[in-house]
Amino acid sequence: MPIDSVRMLSMTQKTYNVANVLLTFSGFVFSGYLSSVKFFTSGCAYSEPCPLFLGHPACYYGFGLFSTLFLTAALAVAGKISDRASRHVLRGVSFLGALFAGRYVLQEVLRFGASGFQAGELVLPTCAYGFLFFMIIFGLSFFKPGQETDSPTVAPRAYPIPH
Repeated sequence: MPIDSVRMLSMTQKTYNVANVLLTFSGFVFSGYLSSVKFFTSGCAYSEPCPLFLGHPACYYGFGLFSTLFLTAALAVAGKISDRASRHVLRGVSFLGALFAGRYVLQEVLRFGASGFQAGELVLPTCAYGFLFFMIIFGLSFFKPGQETDSPTVAPRAYPIPH
């Protein structure tokens, strides 16, 4: 990758925080929608099966996890918590969320293996989208904005070819 491309990948702390707010807000809204449909209609959104965790719909727990992530990202943008603390909270909660959603995605994959893939209204199960958001937030939590990301290129050594 050329150095100019690496420089384009660098991000300021403010841009990093805003990206986290947008990602966590998206998960918050999506899981909030799923939870509200279940709460007010007692049916699941998108005509999907509604997995339970400890006797409650899994989307309620997803909503709680995304609420924590969104609140943390918003507090970081407002400067109420340190960037380091927000990165650690985002990393920990998104990791737990990925394990949680990943469990249900695995169940769906096993079900697909037994009965064949049946695309839902959103093509993939809603837990898969939650898993994807958790993984993106988790991956982003390892990024340290403002840190110099490009390193000098080292020219390859030329060795004489023996004849």
